[in-house]
Amino acid sequence: MSRTVHFEIQASKPQQLIDYYGSLLGWTFNKWEGGEYWLINTGPDTQRGINGGLLPRRGPAPAANDAAPVNAFVNTIDVSDLDSMLAKATSLGGSVCAQKMAVAGVGWLAYIKDPDGNIFGMLQPDAKAK
Repeated sequence: MSRTVHFEIQASKPQQLIDYYGSLLGWTFNKWEGGEYWLINTGPDTQRGINGGLLPRRGPAPAANDAAPVNAFVNTIDVSDLDSMLAKATSLGGSVCAQKMAVAGVGWLAYIKDPDGNIFGMLQPDAKAK
């Protein structure tokens, strides 16, 4: 069975998203010596999850319409307090594009657009969610 081992974020303005995700999630970014590419460290290797990369967008940004459907891969980030993270995400320039919803037996999920229009999810685990 194949598993995802790396993700990438496309950015019209790389530094803007480096600042956004660094402030929101505490991720760290290190410029790769081979070109315009930043390696993303999302946490310690002892914690569940994967690392990724950020690179300049090569085409148009996603539509600015907050009601636009999800039309690509979405990464979902594990958070301990979804409500506070949604408030933080919007205060840093993101927008909520799918409000907090229960995923029965799993937890609470919401989708956010970062300042460049990329959609990502945040999930607060809660086996009692209905």
